[in-house]
This record gives sequence, structure tokens and C-alpha cells, in this order.
Amino acid sequence: MGIAEVALHTMPGAFAGHSPASSLPLRTDMRSMRKRGTNSFYRTLGGPPKFPELRPVECQCQRIDDLAGVIEAGNGTWANDMVNKASQVLGDVAVPGQALGGNASLSGNPEKVLPRRRNLSSVEDEAWDLLRESVVNYCGSPVGTIAANDPNDSNPANYDQVFIRDFIPSGIAFLLKGEYEIVRNFILHTLQLQSWEKTMDCHSPGQGLMPASFKVRTIPLDGDENATEEVLDPDFGEAAIGRVAPVDSGLWWIILLRAYGKCSGDLSVQERIDVQTGIKMILKLCLADGFDMFPTLLVTDGSCMIDRRMGIHGHPLEIQALFYSALLSAREMLTPEDGSADLIRALNNRLVALSFHIREYYWVDMQKLNEIYRYKTEEYSYDAVNKFNIYPDQVSPWLVEWIPPKGGYFIGNLQPAHMDFRFFSLGNLWSIVSSLATTQQSHAILDLIESKWSDLVAEMPLKICYPALENLEWKIITGSDPKNTPWSYHNGGSWPTLLWQLTVASLKMNRPEIAAKAVEIAERRIATDKWPEYYDTKRARFIGKQSRLYQTWSIAGYLVAKQLLDKPDAARILWNDEDTEILNAFSTNRKRGKKVLKKTYIV
Repeated sequence: MGIAEVALHTMPGAFAGHSPASSLPLRTDMRSMRKRGTNSFYRTLGGPPKFPELRPVECQCQRIDDLAGVIEAGNGTWANDMVNKASQVLGDVAVPGQALGGNASLSGNPEKVLPRRRNLSSVEDEAWDLLRESVVNYCGSPVGTIAANDPNDSNPANYDQVFIRDFIPSGIAFLLKGEYEIVRNFILHTLQLQSWEKTMDCHSPGQGLMPASFKVRTIPLDGDENATEEVLDPDFGEAAIGRVAPVDSGLWWIILLRAYGKCSGDLSVQERIDVQTGIKMILKLCLADGFDMFPTLLVTDGSCMIDRRMGIHGHPLEIQALFYSALLSAREMLTPEDGSADLIRALNNRLVALSFHIREYYWVDMQKLNEIYRYKTEEYSYDAVNKFNIYPDQVSPWLVEWIPPKGGYFIGNLQPAHMDFRFFSLGNLWSIVSSLATTQQSHAILDLIESKWSDLVAEMPLKICYPALENLEWKIITGSDPKNTPWSYHNGGSWPTLLWQLTVASLKMNRPEIAAKAVEIAERRIATDKWPEYYDTKRARFIGKQSRLYQTWSIAGYLVAKQLLDKPDAARILWNDEDTEILNAFSTNRKRGKKVLKKTYIV
């Protein structure tokens, strides 16, 4: 991707004196500047954004942790005792099995404790060295980690950039290690990129979109051959393969922001005016009205971790689970004010509708599958059982043989006359983490993973989806994608980074032995294989044919899994507890049912 015409500008002028962004280096080509019309969001802020005069300057950024004094007293300062607060989360567990708030898991069973290893293995030592080598600095401060850091790779493409989704496990690893600066810098600098002018083919997406990635570039100053400056060059999808905007970036950003506050004890970041504004912009973009009748987010193919054509366009489970988690996290962090009342009301309504929709219509187990197999079609009625007109012939022979008698999962996608029965690991695991799945469903998902261990884990955890698209189905759905061939990459490949999501889900349900077994399998070869991005074949026996080596989120995913297994209670910074209001609304909706009108009219 070429150097962006606009490198980095501040948030609206109302926040310029408040945010450290006012001291960030600015660079722009004034010919490329276009003013947007005032939208309804900024009208609520009292007028359109005002930007200071932008001009090339030398890199004079201050370290963000040195700017605590700039933050207004109303938002609080970065307390010196932050580490002491964090010790409440990350401190050693004095009594075996005792967790914050009690000694029982969400299921009510006694907490299971794994034996603690005193010394780090050589694999962990190597992983930490590699993770630190992948750190990217911007104006002297750490701001993220690059996607892959293979010294023998002469053509890194965009793997030398900092990806939002890829940094999440790296950020969590640093948080659990007590190193908060890099996560704080990442949160604030990516927030600055949110307000960027984003245009492709004369069209601009909605305000609030977070970039897929960014790169730190050193460029010469205009008119001075000896002086240079560092700029952040973001990619919002306009340079990505397929030109797809990253829907998941903003959702992951909210989740990481909450984890940072819970782990560090520093709530001043999420209370800042610019950060609160950033949260609201993401929510406004996600909660915008459209033509869709469903509460799920409608997205295109390639808008999440599976960023190539794989037939997940519509309402993919991964996006819905992250959406639900981000809504809960945002509600927890939004400061109460008059202007937020309508937003919070819309957020609560969406949470109830989304949880009901996913739990009711995405769930399949042996009993539900038998119901679908016996569905009647073409039902025109408010009381139709087959609401989405699913044809029973969609139940594939592989699924009939594969579904275990004990266990179940959320399907990958649901649209009119279409159910994608593939098992997508990230969507199901994050449904557990976010409490989008009920306690019973969460255990059933883990039961299925244990039952189908040879298919989903085998020789390297974890299959990104199962089964792979093959033959004519692969040709039609992927467009004969040579990178997504059967049992490779996104099409049934095995991704070590998914270890950390599996670990969080297992710990939440008080079943750490599942994660421990998966980590043990990964440790047998992942370091010897040079930390690949993914593995190929049904049993993950080969390193992926186009897999990058020294992939940072493979390294970070392993480290987070190890850290959480050592201190299980720290996983609470990531999961969302079941919301009692949603539970009540869910049960009330079931009891009340559909109101029947005495008279109906056709207009």
C-alpha cells in the first residue's frame, strides 16, 4: 500500500487540548482534503468537527505515559498505584481454587485447578523473545506488533503491518505480563485513525470505521532532504485483497479497551472524552437502521478473520458473537449522560433481540437437527415452525454422521432458505466467552469439541472451520481460490492462534483440562515448525503451503493460553457474565409468544 495522502490528524477540535493526539505528527496533502457535510452524530456534539491547521512537522511526539498531566482533572489522571490495583486481578491465587468473587465457576461447580509449573519452558522463553522482537515503535513508543516477523521472508506483503485483530492476543499477553504501555498506546493511536477520511472510488463508508491495519513509515520532510518524520499509514480495506472493510476491527477494539481497564486498573482511558466518542461512533455505525429484518449484523464476505471469499456473507456467527461482546463491553464503559440515553436504550434492545435470535435459530444438536429434517416448507403464517423456509435436503450426509449424541453448536450462518451447517471455531468459542450462548449451550459446545477432537484438534489446534469445502462446492463458493483449497488456510486449516480463545472459553466453563490438552499438543511442534500461521491437511500434519513463519498471533495466542492456565482467574478480564435482564426478557418472550390479532387486513 502506498503512502497515504493523509497521514494522521487529530480528533475534532473540541478534544484537541484534551487528547495526547494534539501533539502527534501531522502531514497532509491539502489538495486531497475534502470536507464532509455535518451529520446527525456531530450535530449532537454541537457542530461539525474543527481541525487545526495541518502542516508537516518533525516528529515531536511525547510518550503517551508522559502525557498523563495533560488529561483533565475531570477525567482523572493515570494513578501511580495502578499496578497495585492490577494485582487484584493478576496476583497469585493464595488459596487453590479460589477465584475473584468466590470459589465456584459460572456453572456452580468447584473451581478446577491445574498444577502450576514454576519455571518457564524454553518454548515460552523463545515465544516471549519473538513477541518482543515484533514490537513496532512510533515516535519512540511501542504501538503494536507486526503480523509476522520472518527474517528470511523477502516479500512480506502486508504482514509487516500492525493489524487490529492480530494485535489482540499480543495486547492480552502484554496486559497479563503487567506491561500496559503498548496496549494503551495502541488504543489511543488507532482511535486517531478512526476519524480518518476514508474513500474508495468516490465513496466513503460511515463514520466510526476502524482500520484493518496500519504501518509506521519514515518519510522525508518537504523542503528538507536531511529531516524525516514518522507517520501512521492506515488501511481501511481500500488496499486489502477484495477491498473489504474490516467489520471486526472496531468490535475487537472495544473488547481490548475493556480488558485494558480491568487488567491495569486504569479507567481514565475509557473515561476520556475522545475515547467515549470513539465508542459511540462504533455503536452508531453498528446500530444504524437498515433494510434487514434480523437483529444480526449484515456483512459481506471477507469482513472478519476469514478475510477471503468463503461463503460467509450475510450474518456470520463470528461477527455476531463479537458484536454481542462489544455491546456488553461498551454498555459497561459508557459514562452516564443525557446524550447517551437513546444510544443505551437501542443497545439494550439489540442485546435482547440478538441473544434470542442466535440461541433460538442458530443452535443445532441431535434433537434440533431431527426437527429440521422433518420441516414442512412454504409455510405462510405468523406461527410457522420453519420461519426461514429451510429445505430439509440442506441437512448434508456428513452432518448426519458427524453430530454427536451429546453436544451441539451454533451454525455458521442463517439466511432465508439457507443454513450454513459448518462449525466455525472462533464464533462458537466467543459465544461462550461473551455469554451469547447459555450455560447449557456453552457446555454442549465444549462437549462437541471433546467428542470431535480428532477432527477439530488432531495434531495441531484448532480448525478454523469444519468441514472443508471440496470439489464443485469449493469451486462455486470460493471461486476456485488457490489459497483456500480444501483443508488449507480458511478452508479447514488449523490455526494455532485460536488456542487463546479456546483457553478463555474452557476456563469460563471451569473445564481447563480441555485447553491444557490442546496446549500440550501445540507445544510438541509449534516452536520446531517456526511458529507457522496455519497448518494444512485434515489432521494438521503439514505446515500450510503459503503459511508465514514466525506469525505473531500464533506466538501470542500460545503465550496467552499459557498465562491463563497458570492464573485462570485473569481470564475474567475477557469474558462477559450472563446478563439477568436479558435472561428475564428471553424467558418472558417465550411465555408471551406472538399476539394474535382479532382481525387482519390485506392492504
